[in-house]
Amino acid sequence: MITMETKLEIIKRYEEGTRIVTLASTYGRNQSTIGTFIKNKEAIKASKSSKGMTVLASRRASINDEKERFLLLWIKEKEIAGDTFTQSVISHKESAIFGDLVEAQRDGGGKGTSQQAPQEFKASHGWFDRFMKRSGIHSVVRHGQGASSDKKAAEEFLKKFEYLISREGYIAQQMF
Repeated sequence: MITMETKLEIIKRYEEGTRIVTLASTYGRNQSTIGTFIKNKEAIKASKSSKGMTVLASRRASINDEKERFLLLWIKEKEIAGDTFTQSVISHKESAIFGDLVEAQRDGGGKGTSQQAPQEFKASHGWFDRFMKRSGIHSVVRHGQGASSDKKAAEEFLKKFEYLISREGYIAQQMF
């Protein structure tokens, strides 16, 4: 997937006079893919997607983009802190962010939008899956035992495993 930032960069270079053939070879994409970006350049430029977003969702209220932007920031903070979290924690946080944004709009602090913002949000499994695809996040969420794993024990196991491999004389092709 190509991030929205890269798509904007491609459009900018095209507008500066770079040919589609050159852009396709530079970014390792088909000419038709680059042509699609150029054809949809107005929609891509008008989007205010979060850093790292790869997919431009159509017909979404701006509040949805804003809430996902805040959620991505929250996820990055949790990653940096080394915290673990599950799909339900992310969904709950997203619902809380949405509630805060709706309240801010009601109080007049929100930006006007041409689309009617939804008044409620349900963070379903489908929303979560689509959010993961839109944001390009693959391995952030840890579930079940993975979330509560003993990292020290895992490191010790790796040392014991490496010792076993060297002691028994196994080669890389014998391990799977």
